[in-house]
Amino acid sequence: MKGEGATTLEAVGEFEGGASWIAYPGEQMQRASHVLVDGEDLWLVDPVDADDLDQLLAELGTVAGIVLLLDRHKRDAADIARRHDVAVHLPKQLAAEGAKLDAQFETFEGRLADTGYRTIEVLDRFFWHEVALFDPDSGTLVVPEALGTAPYFCTASEDLGVHPALRMFPPRGALGSLDPERILVGHGAPVLEDASEALRTALSNSRSGAPGLYARTVRAALPV
Repeated sequence: MKGEGATTLEAVGEFEGGASWIAYPGEQMQRASHVLVDGEDLWLVDPVDADDLDQLLAELGTVAGIVLLLDRHKRDAADIARRHDVAVHLPKQLAAEGAKLDAQFETFEGRLADTGYRTIEVLDRFFWHEVALFDPDSGTLVVPEALGTAPYFCTASEDLGVHPALRMFPPRGALGSLDPERILVGHGAPVLEDASEALRTALSNSRSGAPGLYARTVRAALPV
């Protein structure tokens, strides 16, 4: 599921205000990372480290901080934060995760530093704490886990899908009213075109598409 060993940084999306990459393009989980550009400041979201990452970042600006949006997405956040001498920034819902990081950390509420990104609570359960970021001006929505574009998130007719564990109870209340220009996800390439339509389709088809998605997942797991 997860890649290991040598990395091959693959840019999977570039847009005005940031870029996305996958450090292990061949892995099944397709763990995606993002850099949000705010002037000269760079904010890395749920990052997986890669050999050429610092070269990419140097071309864009200076790392201002690392952002974690999901309790189980610590990934390489601490290592990258120490290397760039910055803090890991946690939404208040994830404050307890700071003690588990081998790096300095700060918490924030409502808005990420001086950027235009505001927080949206997606899930706050004892086993799943997830926060999204949305910049209304740029239309960029960052959803780390509830939505994804990796194959195991999507039915054959979807470009964006709800996480398999949330299919019966999709986060319509948190995300349904948004009209994003692009959607950055934690697993798979970002949605850079027709993002609002992809979001509406993912949320509205979540339950009806669940049986087919589960069946395809089971078939994929069977030995050939």
